[in-house]
Amino acid sequence: MTDTKRIYLDYAATAPMLDAAKKACMEGFEQWANPSSPHGDGRAAQSMLENTRRRFKDVLNWKGDVIFTSGASEAIQIALAKSKPATQYVSPVEHDVVLRFAKNAKSIPVDMNGLVVPMNLNHLLRATDGPALVAIQSVNNETGVIQDLDALAKVTRDQGSYLMADCSQSIGKMPLPDADLIIVAGHKFGGPPGVGALLVKDLRLMQADGGQEQGYRSGTQNLPYIMGMTAALEAPVNWVGRSAEFRQHLDDAIRKEGGSVIAEKAPRIATIASYHMPGVAANTQLIKFDMAGFSVSAGSACSSGTLKTSHVLEAMGADPQVAREVTRVSIGRDTSQAHIYAFIDKWKSIFSESRRS
Repeated sequence: MTDTKRIYLDYAATAPMLDAAKKACMEGFEQWANPSSPHGDGRAAQSMLENTRRRFKDVLNWKGDVIFTSGASEAIQIALAKSKPATQYVSPVEHDVVLRFAKNAKSIPVDMNGLVVPMNLNHLLRATDGPALVAIQSVNNETGVIQDLDALAKVTRDQGSYLMADCSQSIGKMPLPDADLIIVAGHKFGGPPGVGALLVKDLRLMQADGGQEQGYRSGTQNLPYIMGMTAALEAPVNWVGRSAEFRQHLDDAIRKEGGSVIAEKAPRIATIASYHMPGVAANTQLIKFDMAGFSVSAGSACSSGTLKTSHVLEAMGADPQVAREVTRVSIGRDTSQAHIYAFIDKWKSIFSESRRS
C-alpha cells in the first residue's frame, strides 16, 4: 500500500491514475478482442477504439490524425524515424529520449534560460538545403521553462520545414501548439503508464511501412489503456490555477533562505520548478527528503538514477557545481498548501544542517 503520510511532489515523473481512468480501463478490459480482427468481436473492439479516438481528438480540438502508441518514447521514435525530411534539428534541452533517437540531428543553441531564440532558428533553417524536421519541446521536464512555440512554429513554417513538439509536460495544462507533430504521454496527466500518442497534422509528412494505426505503428492497440488515457484527458483541470500560487510561494521561500530558482526569469509552467541548494549535493538532498517522506527528484526520472549532471543545465551554461546541487519539485492535482509548507520547512532544515556541519 502507498504510505498516505508521504508527500508526493514528483508529478512531472508520473501522476497517479485518476479514478475515471481506472474505470475506463476496466471497461476496456471487458472488450478483450483484437481491434484488427475481421470477426464480430474484433469489429466491436475496433468501433470502440475509433470512438475513443474521436473523443481524444475532440478534447484536444485536434483536426489532424492520431497514432496511438505505447507511450511518449515510442511516439518520439516514430516521429523521428518516419518523418520524411532528411535533415533534423533538436534543441539540446530536449528529453533524453529525443536526444537518444536523434543522434545524427543538428543542435539548436539555447540561451541561458534554455530558450530557443526564433532568430537563431531562422538563421539555421535558411542555411539548410531543403525542408527539415525541428524538435522543440513545449515545456522542459526539468526546469518548467515554456518555449515560445507559436513564434518558433512560424519560423519553421516560413522556411518550409516542420515542427515536432514534445508536449508530455503541457498536455492537459496548456493549449496545443501549432506544430506538425505532437507527443503525448498518458501517465503525465492521470492516465495509465504504457500508453501515449503521436498527433500528426498531415500524414503525408510520414512514411508508412505497414502494421496497425494506418500503417504507422505495428502492434495490437492497447484499447483499455487508450480508453483510460482519454478519460484522464477529459477530466476537469480546475486544479492547475492554484499551482501558480503554490509555485510562487516555493520560489519566494527558497530565495529568502539563500537558495535560488533555476531559470527564474523565463516563462515557466506553474507545475514544475528546479531549486539550487548551495553546498548540498542533489543525491544527498533526495535521500534526506525521501527519509522525511517527500518524493521529489533531480531532473528527469528516466536519467536521475545515474546521478549524472543534467544535460539541460549544462546546455543552459550552468556552473557544474550548481548543476550537481539542483532538485526538481513538481505539483499535481492532489498537491495542497499544507504539502508546500511542509516541503519548505524540510528544505530549510536540510540547508540549515548542511551549514552547521
